[in-house]
Amino acid sequence: MEADEEATARTLSSCREVVERLVAGHHGRVFGSAGDSFIAEFASPVEAVRCAVDIQRELETLNVELPEDRRMRLRIGVNLGDVMVEGDNLLGDGVNIAARLETLAEPGGISLARSVFDQVKKQLDLGYEYLGEHEVKNIAEPVHVYRVLTAPEAAGKVTGEGRRARHSWKRRSVAAVVVVLIGLVGAVAWLRPWEPTIEPASVERMAFPLPDKPSIVVLPFMNMSDDPSQEYFADGMTEDLITDLSKVASLFVIARNSSFVYKGKAVEIRKVAEDLGVRYVLEGSVRRS
Repeated sequence: MEADEEATARTLSSCREVVERLVAGHHGRVFGSAGDSFIAEFASPVEAVRCAVDIQRELETLNVELPEDRRMRLRIGVNLGDVMVEGDNLLGDGVNIAARLETLAEPGGISLARSVFDQVKKQLDLGYEYLGEHEVKNIAEPVHVYRVLTAPEAAGKVTGEGRRARHSWKRRSVAAVVVVLIGLVGAVAWLRPWEPTIEPASVERMAFPLPDKPSIVVLPFMNMSDDPSQEYFADGMTEDLITDLSKVASLFVIARNSSFVYKGKAVEIRKVAEDLGVRYVLEGSVRRS
């Protein structure tokens, strides 16, 4: 297990080096990179998309030399709008919508807001697939989303225009911002790398057969603030994550009702996995300032 963690750490470090080097090479700036995500700001949407494509291509080359379970596949969302700089952090609706765009991208893929698409469609030798209008909660205007197609035969083409909205997001688009998130397995592995290794669940003791695809339960997040009234905020974060993960067709996600049975209880992760018949258990905490 220790060898696996060390190998994952090396792979993640290589991934971070690629992102930071290419962002700098395209005149961008990385803000507050964490173990599982990167946020970068660019003055030019064209440079932002060029950087995103270069990142995916270089990581694809690096992945060829790695076993399947060591490969790092990123999803990238690119948005254009207003952001605020606060210390080493980039804040604002521009960042939030870029993060939502990332969730629509496939692993190894890139999704754009139409504000970015309009700026780059005649500037780069790429193709694009229109993914439709996507409603944004509390915002009157929907967001139009495009997927980047990097195959040479797709260059200059736009497909899929005219599709109807299929998703509901929570915030509004607005800065040439690239948000990169590493895939779920890598992210979960690095949520709490300092904690002792958890004993894996026994497949033989599971109450239900494991699904054919990766399965996960998101446990209710703990409210770490001193204000009990913020409990709804922690619950909302958990519910949003369950909803977003449920949109990933390749995942089996335990429903909210089953997950919230464990709210407020001291649980043994291995036992939760066995009771619900899942491979992955995600827990966390939030503090609202």
